[in-house]
Formats: sequence, C-alpha cells, structure tokens
Amino acid sequence: MKKPDLGLANLNELFPDNFTQEQLAKAKTIFLKELAYTCHKFYGGKIATMPKAGVYGFNWFNVWYTPGVSKVSTTIRDNNDTSFDLSNRGNLVAVVSDSTRVLGDGDCTPSGGLGVMEGKAFLMKYLGGVDGVALCVNSYNDKGKHDPDKIIDFVKMAEPSFGAINLEDISQPNCYKVLDTLREQCNIPVWHDDAQGTGSVTLAGLINALRVAGKELAKVRIVFYGAGAANTTIARLIIQAGADPTNMIMFDSTGTLHLGRDDIKADPAFYRKWELCQKTNPGRVTDIEKAINGADVLIAVSKPGPNTVKPEWIKKMAAKAIVFACANPVPEIYPYAAKEAGAYIVATGRGDFPNQVNNSLGFPGILKGALVVRAKKITDEMAIAAAYSMANFAQKKGINPERIMPTMDETEVFAHEAADVAVAAVKKGVARIEKTWDEVFNKTMADIKEARDAMGLLMKNNFIKEPDIKLLEDAIRKAVEAVK
Repeated sequence: MKKPDLGLANLNELFPDNFTQEQLAKAKTIFLKELAYTCHKFYGGKIATMPKAGVYGFNWFNVWYTPGVSKVSTTIRDNNDTSFDLSNRGNLVAVVSDSTRVLGDGDCTPSGGLGVMEGKAFLMKYLGGVDGVALCVNSYNDKGKHDPDKIIDFVKMAEPSFGAINLEDISQPNCYKVLDTLREQCNIPVWHDDAQGTGSVTLAGLINALRVAGKELAKVRIVFYGAGAANTTIARLIIQAGADPTNMIMFDSTGTLHLGRDDIKADPAFYRKWELCQKTNPGRVTDIEKAINGADVLIAVSKPGPNTVKPEWIKKMAAKAIVFACANPVPEIYPYAAKEAGAYIVATGRGDFPNQVNNSLGFPGILKGALVVRAKKITDEMAIAAAYSMANFAQKKGINPERIMPTMDETEVFAHEAADVAVAAVKKGVARIEKTWDEVFNKTMADIKEARDAMGLLMKNNFIKEPDIKLLEDAIRKAVEAVK
C-alpha cells in the first residue's frame, strides 16, 4: 500500500496488499466515486469558457463586438455555411441529455446529468481538440411524462449554433426516436454516443478479440445480455460488419428477442428491438443456459454487477471465450472472476482493468473527423470505419488477450479515427468540404496539441489549482473502511 500521488498511476497500489481481488475491485470503485465528488466540489465542475481571440487594446472590443461584428452577422445571413468559418460553430459540439439513463444510476433528474455531460466535453477537448457544451434539458411534458419530441424540438432550435450534437443518457425507447428523427431532419451530425459510440468501440474490441482468438466474425455465436440503446446498436453494427444474425441471441429484461415477441411488435416505440427480433434467434431460444452453451462471445451491457453475469454461464462457453462486461460503473462480472470461469479475453468499460471498451476511445476522434469535413451526419458506415481504425491502430502496436484496444494515452489513435471517419464521410457524400486523410490527421493532431498545451500552461501557472493530496487520502480511507 503506497501513499497516493496526483498521477494516480496504479490504483491497485493504493490499497492493502491483503485485499482479495473482489475487495480491491470494490475499493477502487468507491475510491473513484468519492474522489470524483470531492474534486468536482473543489473545482466547481470541470469546464469553463475561455476566449480564443486576443484583446490588444480597448478598441478591440469594437472589433469583437459592435460595430465591427456586424459584417460577420450579415455574411452569415447571406450564406449560413460561413458560420463554420466565422464562429466557433465548426469545432463546437452540444452534449445534450435529459438525464433519464445516467450510467447505471437511472433517471437523475435533468440537472443530475451535468457531471457526465461536462465529462464528455472535457474528454472531447483533451482527446480530440473539440469544444463541447453540456446541455441538460427538461423533457417532461404537461402530463409529467418524458417526451422525446421535447428533446427533438430543442436540438432543432439549437442546431444553428453547433457543428454537431452528441446525445447522451436518454432512456429507451425515447432514445431511438430522438436519434433517428434528428439524424434525418438536422443538417449537422446528430450522434447518440451511448448507441453509435458504444457500438463502434465494441465492434473495434470484438474485431481484435477475434483476431487474437483466431475466430471469424461471420462464424461466431454471440449472446447479447441487455437490449438497450447500446446493445441493440452494437448488434446492428456487428451485423453490418459481417456477423451472421442467425448466430446471435439477445436477452432483454423479459427474455430473448425473437419473432414470437408480440409485446415488442405491438409497441412501435421499440422498432429497433423489433428489427432484431426479425433477424436474430431463429430457434427462439429463451433460456440463458441453452443460449450461452458453446457461445464464442458474450456482450453484456445491462445492469451493473458484480454477479449480473454468472461464472457458471462462462464455464459453458466455447474454447477461447470472449466476454465483454461493459456496464458502468461496475461491470456485470469482474475480470478476475470471468477469467477464473474460463474466459480467454475479458473487456470492461473501465480504464483500471485491461481491455477498456469505452466510448471515450471513440467519440473525440469520430466527432472531430465529422467536424473537419463539416459532415451533415454520421452514418453507420462512418461508425464502422472508426471501429476498424481503432482496431487496426491497436493491431499495429501489438495485440494479445490483455490488449485488444488502444488506450486513451495513445494520442494518435484519435487523429487516425478522425481521418478515417472524414474519408468515409466524403465517400458517402455527407461532407460539405473535402479533405485528404493527411489534412484531417494533421489538423486533429495540431488541435489536440494546442488543447493540451493550453491546459498545461493553466496548470503550470496555477490557474488550474492542484487539489490537496488530503482529498485522495480521505477517498482511500473511506473506500478501505467501506470494504472492510
């Protein structure tokens, strides 16, 4: 057990050596939650707005505001696309949520999602050189129900100010209507990170897991545990990438998806789930024990664990089984338990375990690529291009059962994604302007460097103050006491 430092290089070393793996996993979760709370309170959140233009004398206010800015207004009036050049719109993303499905915590009220939405903006800037604004909205209608049309109307009204929209933490089935409606009706990319983002990153992890295990996507049997926005989109992208849907079985809270699910068929709001009912599980298997027997892959995005996924299920899987337990903040089964049960490759959504399959590896680069070429939407083909970009980047550096994904400290992966996504947008005909792969890569790397240099300068000059080490020590103490 070592004293903490602000680098937080190895969380395992912060806790007693005699902790079991289960105790260690629980302690790390509690520690991270406690530290997040105290540090958010210390900083008052984690995002601020700063000008990027200089003030060199009093008359510069007449340039940045009135009367000089009038020419900017009339130019944009005559050609709205110039707003991408004459304002920050071209590099600005709205992170929009009604906070009805925040991580594993459910409905947190509209403002309850601010910590997560600010977190998305934080990662966008540091990892992708993209500016983000957290916008948590009230989606209640006059009857006290969450109304997807309220979110749709809000985004359409806000569209002229942003280069892209990142939807986040919207519960199903509303999330399906919100995304699909806005993708068609908006003239900028509208992206649901819980759906397309998680789908893209999970596909990337699966591509490399299969490479390591020596298995083919078209032939493997896949069980999906959970049928929310994430897993339904993951399944859709995996099918588009070449998986056989007849070798796939998906579980929701009621049972499995298949043609006999009249309850899903009868509710038009769940049309995405009904699409999978028509494609997957032709044998109408309903029992998890039967479904998992001999399965090559288990992808769980369901209820936070541990023990949501049972070790005995994994024992029934095929040789070199692949298990993705991606619930946050606690995976459905801890990696050590899945490995003990026979899993060959285990991935989670957390960075303190090997093989992090988390959309934070995707959205900063994907959105950056879409912004650089001023894409009108992010298509499924662009999401799949991003998945192969991540997978191939990791493969070039070497993959094995403990490393199937790039890590967030590999800066170039985000620029690779941006460039591959931008090229896919141009090929698909959804880009307003054409850029070469190298142009997008170099632009992204330059913007990431600028963002990190600026942040480093603020930290060095104490404009971003260091938290007291006591905050870390208190968080550790609470975690240890809670576990013991």
